[in-house]
Amino acid sequence: MFLRLFFKIRFIRKPPMVRKFSTCFPDIDIDYYCDVKNMLEIKRNIQDRKGIGDINKVQEMYSLYKDTQIGDLSHLSIKENLYKELAKLPNKTHPMVKGYTETPQVVHEINKKKDFGPHNPLEFSEITQHLNLMRTDKLGYTCGNKSYYYLGELAELEEALIKYTVFSLLKRKFQLVSVPDILSSNVLQSCGMTINNDRTQIYSLDPVHHGPDLYLSGTAEMSLAGLLTNTVHSEKDLPLKLAAVSRCYRAETSNLVDERGTYRVHQFTKVEMFAVSTPQNSDEMLEYLRETQEELFSPLDFHMKVLDMPPHELGAPAYRKYDIEAWMPGRNNYGEISSCSNCTDYQSRRLNIKYVNENKLKYVHTLNGTACAIPRMLIALLETHQDPKGKINIPSVLQPFINSKKFIVKNSNVPKLKLMKLKK
Repeated sequence: MFLRLFFKIRFIRKPPMVRKFSTCFPDIDIDYYCDVKNMLEIKRNIQDRKGIGDINKVQEMYSLYKDTQIGDLSHLSIKENLYKELAKLPNKTHPMVKGYTETPQVVHEINKKKDFGPHNPLEFSEITQHLNLMRTDKLGYTCGNKSYYYLGELAELEEALIKYTVFSLLKRKFQLVSVPDILSSNVLQSCGMTINNDRTQIYSLDPVHHGPDLYLSGTAEMSLAGLLTNTVHSEKDLPLKLAAVSRCYRAETSNLVDERGTYRVHQFTKVEMFAVSTPQNSDEMLEYLRETQEELFSPLDFHMKVLDMPPHELGAPAYRKYDIEAWMPGRNNYGEISSCSNCTDYQSRRLNIKYVNENKLKYVHTLNGTACAIPRMLIALLETHQDPKGKINIPSVLQPFINSKKFIVKNSNVPKLKLMKLKK
């Protein structure tokens, strides 16, 4: 009886997938990219996006591909090279975004900047040092550059943010998924990430000790997209809304003053949203993700501005992208805390994610959005809600998730670390 009930529950909770299949090459839209009539438009798009990709080389490879017969020894090799070049091309750009200049368009602003009166607001690192809430140096052999420990009530606030975000997303009918942080190159590249070059942000595992083709995930978006690889969905089950909490690993570094401290780190916790929709509804779904972000962040009571990003800020997969920047008073500057993107069929063509429409298989559109990126969210919260008396006021919406605490005070439970030299 127990086994029958267990399998019944598993069947009910299984995502609405009909069947799985495999292909050798991603079904990139050759009809568009290899049509000479579209070359000028594609060239301009590559130039505006400031990305890699050579449409002339694509055309050359396509001509060779058409001139060789199936079964010819060189046919498969030419096809592989053609698809390598096609994979480098960026997604199309939303018509409204094409006309934007270098500067993002401000959609609107949310909440007012806090007035600190005669007091100069402290920066996040100063606040955490005074209250003994974080360590970023004197970490010994534990970890390296751009690492950090959250201590005491700051660690509790991190957990409160995660719980608040997940609770809010579940109310909006997102399905929570626990995802892996180690992925193969196929998933990463299909999502638009570059690997194994000088500019990669992806950490690769040692192939000698851990096996070939293993990488650390930079965001749960890639794991969620990988989950849906080679699946077909019923149109009535769309949109599909997924969410995940994961650690994110980024090899990127920065020497910019505005990105000092824990603003840009090598690993952090993030709650991610991922959506699958029909092509005709993806624009609407992007607005839904943006509105969800605004509804999540607004009660946290820090000042924000919502930006519609210009082409050169989109990245290869995105058709359109919104960023939200929070005012960080201690830094006297705005900092990006989230983004959401419509990737149209860029990822679904590479990962083979389809839906059934009038007995025909069509590619879905995939979208993603940050629901909560912990380090920058904490910077905005602590710098905005710092009190001159030496405490941090906790927004009321977070208090139920942190044992009803109303403020954070100095952490006296964890002593300050002192390094000692050990004699051999």
